[in-house]
Amino acid sequence: MAREPETELPAEFFGPLDRSPGAVPLYVQIARKLEAAIATGSLVAGTRLENEVAMAKRIGLSRPTVRQAIQDLVDKGLLVRRRGIGTQVIQRPVARPVDLTSLYEDLEKSGNPPSTVVLSHRVVASDPETAERLGVPVGTPSLHLRRLRLVGSTPLAVLHNVLPAPFTDITSDELVSTGLYEMLRSRGVVFSIAQQRIGAKAADDTQAELLDIDPGSPLLTMNRTALDHSGDIIEWGDHCYRPDLYSFETTLVSR
Repeated sequence: MAREPETELPAEFFGPLDRSPGAVPLYVQIARKLEAAIATGSLVAGTRLENEVAMAKRIGLSRPTVRQAIQDLVDKGLLVRRRGIGTQVIQRPVARPVDLTSLYEDLEKSGNPPSTVVLSHRVVASDPETAERLGVPVGTPSLHLRRLRLVGSTPLAVLHNVLPAPFTDITSDELVSTGLYEMLRSRGVVFSIAQQRIGAKAADDTQAELLDIDPGSPLLTMNRTALDHSGDIIEWGDHCYRPDLYSFETTLVSR
């Protein structure tokens, strides 16, 4: 079987890169451009990227910078390195904007009017971990939210969200009266894709008290990074849910 030819990406593909002091690292900028291209289908599954040396020369960067950008996408499961073949796109995130909803919206649609208690609302300088999650420079202001979501008087979920500087003016009052994603859309955000991981863990003492369950009880967990149509990270979320009251449902399609 003939091997897929390498795809050469011209410098224009990556657009202007911000090389100013304090800017987002160059490898992050390159990785985000590639990730957006995979998400929109510009780079489809099976596409072979040109080798790191050629790509670095084409866009005027060092090989280690390009290697780090590619490794970032390998770690996310979007690219794979194969001996004798090179670097290939192996996963194309499904863009389903109408399904990128918040728990608030999901509950409203199911006929279960939600309520919210804002546990903490802080604007702080992004530490290295937060900066990496949001793809912003260290020290950039970010909004850290922690909320308790209830249905009636029954606690359902503890929600932890982090948002970048453009959204640090969101108030606690707004968060009580509407869902986070609905609020962001009202500000012009157009969600495109999200990377999401579903898991499970045992409730710690704080989570157990908030959710009215015993310490050590099982919890459903969901981590999500949501991006807009430009490939910018809009929010990072770390949520936990009572599994007796909430579940995730997916439809699997044979291909």
